[in-house]
Amino acid sequence: MTHRTEARTTPEDQADAAVLADAAVLRRDRFGSLPERIRPEDTVETRPATVPDPARDTYNPDEWLIRYCG
Repeated sequence: MTHRTEARTTPEDQADAAVLADAAVLRRDRFGSLPERIRPEDTVETRPATVPDPARDTYNPDEWLIRYCG
């Protein structure tokens, strides 16, 4: 049978443990809960890429005459 001794702690070890405990508390405060949920509908904005040009879709039957024969 083996005899185990208790681990000896120094004041530096106790100070390190206190710093780690403080860091754990700060981390829990900062990251302890998830952020508020954002719906996908709130993240997307839909609008036309360009303003529709009313003259774009007008048909001029004589345009080919002006373009190629003029």
